Amino acid sequence: MPTLDPTQALAAAAEASPPHHPVLVVGGGQAGLSVSHYLQQRGLGHLVLEKQQALHAWADARWDAFSLVTPNWQCKLPGHDYDGPEPHGFMTKPQILDYLAAFRAKVDPPLIEGVAVQRVTPRPEGGFRVQTSAGTCTADEVVVASGGYHRPIVPRLAERLPPGIVQVHSEQYRNPAQFPPGAVLVVGSGQSGAQIAEDLHLAGRKVLLAVGDAPRCARFYRGRDVVDWLADMGYYDMPVDQHPLREGVRDNTNHYVTGRDGGRDIDLRQFAAQGMELYGLLRGFDGERLLFEPGLTAALDQADRIYNGINAAIDKHIAAQGLEAPPASVYTPVWTPPAERSALPLAEAGLAAIVWCIGFEPDFAWVDAPVFNGRGHPVHQRGISPQPGLYFLGLPWLHTWGSGRFSGVARDALYLAEAIERRLRGGPALQAAGLGSPAKRDPLEVS
Repeated sequence: MPTLDPTQALAAAAEASPPHHPVLVVGGGQAGLSVSHYLQQRGLGHLVLEKQQALHAWADARWDAFSLVTPNWQCKLPGHDYDGPEPHGFMTKPQILDYLAAFRAKVDPPLIEGVAVQRVTPRPEGGFRVQTSAGTCTADEVVVASGGYHRPIVPRLAERLPPGIVQVHSEQYRNPAQFPPGAVLVVGSGQSGAQIAEDLHLAGRKVLLAVGDAPRCARFYRGRDVVDWLADMGYYDMPVDQHPLREGVRDNTNHYVTGRDGGRDIDLRQFAAQGMELYGLLRGFDGERLLFEPGLTAALDQADRIYNGINAAIDKHIAAQGLEAPPASVYTPVWTPPAERSALPLAEAGLAAIVWCIGFEPDFAWVDAPVFNGRGHPVHQRGISPQPGLYFLGLPWLHTWGSGRFSGVARDALYLAEAIERRLRGGPALQAAGLGSPAKRDPLEVS
């Protein structure tokens, strides 16, 4: 029988008896660090694994002129409310990074960066076996806090476009100077698409925008930020099971608006009046022409109906409460499409680049548990999945509108930490499970 060298012997021993953690948190974004905060408060041993760097998405997947679209007072990470001089302002990208760096320092999580979780598998005896890029470990509880935006969506027609056209997804967009001279087509008019189109437009670039069904809202109305009004009306505390759309609200596109330069509306009609070219949904490419759905007028009209509808709800609230406020108003279009344009010949467009702003798909293939629906989204009740000990955190509308944002993730993280504590405190002896002792930060914990 061959003799193993010491390295092989250690590896074999680790495989036979891998390191164990009471709680393993997958993802070092604001969600993962938030649940770490509450687990530490409860003395529950845990480890946070992040395949890149903690909070990397805010530095790596946001353009240079990015700012929050929600006011700073809504930034309420655990133990780290915004306390700066502009509660009703909108943090810019550098300010967001400073805010998050301070949050990480406060939490001081038991974190290992640069380790990717490759497989999470329930064990027959309970708990989970977790394979990582640094080896294998086990855990009693696993919190999947890796978000829901994993795979950038780029349609197959992109493969057929001329190679001279630069193509990037919204997560790769940084600023207008990254593209060669010429027109830029932005595909998608959700929050990212509308703001990137605005960024290019303000820089003097020729912009073509393929408009989808994204709704819009006012930035300010009747003397206040619309977010302030909606907060007073209880919208941000509404749980998903009380929303008129129920879980269907998770599929909704976010309203486009901006916090740039102190905050303002994004009015695609105004952009068009200033020279931006608007089209309907991009539906194909025939080798010479980009083809669009003839639905631009309907999309703009629907966005305006939602805009005015939100304002009308605020009007009712003001009247019902007997509040003093500036007069009500109704948005009227400043531009209407002269005709629906169904095709754009590339030879005439002078197209230099395309920015795909049509979202992301989830990728939870590494979670080997029967907790997903036919679209690959986890099934859960406020983050608690049907698989005992498996949780999800940081997803849009996990519980409320703010679940995937700085405003609501703390509430969700606390709820899961309390659920985890109940399970673990009712389990084996705490000391035997390692509870109450801080998790080590040596990468050898995952071997």
